[in-house]
Amino acid sequence: MAIPQSPFSLLNGLLARVAAGPQPPPQWLVHEMQQRMVLFLNHVLMQEKQAMERLLRQKGRVARVQWRSWSLALLITPAGLFDLAPETAAPDLRLELSEPSALALAQGALRGDKPAIRIEGDVQLAADINWLADHVRWDPEEDLARVIGDMPAHMLAQLARRAAQALRQFVGARRAPPAQPPAAAPVPANGTDRADA
Repeated sequence: MAIPQSPFSLLNGLLARVAAGPQPPPQWLVHEMQQRMVLFLNHVLMQEKQAMERLLRQKGRVARVQWRSWSLALLITPAGLFDLAPETAAPDLRLELSEPSALALAQGALRGDKPAIRIEGDVQLAADINWLADHVRWDPEEDLARVIGDMPAHMLAQLARRAAQALRQFVGARRAPPAQPPAAAPVPANGTDRADA
């Protein structure tokens, strides 16, 4: 017969797990998330022929993106697309996001700001990756139109743009410094305010 545990010992164990902080997700889940990210990136790249041509010049190169303890190593394929690089692959380019706060990164993304990045490695590969970041954009409206038609996709996209704009304004209002009262006009030394002086 098992001896029943005290509710306090269960509470103690729960508090110890909470105090230890969030546990990293299992490796299989990380790998699946990375695979989905690569599929999405390739989907966007395949809509931009010039982007694929730029990457084609860099085939076989590896770029590693790092944020805190998370990383994603991308191998450039002979098709001008991305694949997950093997764990043992030495990166030709390292891109490390400097901002440790996920909230600050999200706020910057909503404002359209690029995050601060520390770059090490091949200069030409860095230039091509930067070109991709500046010129390649996902068009969700076009993808949605393939599924539900042009008009409903356009209406949903307009709604999403309005919601994003409202969110940007909300975030901007939260971060804006408080308004200063207007400065008072200087008073002349003799105490009179004459326009003909």
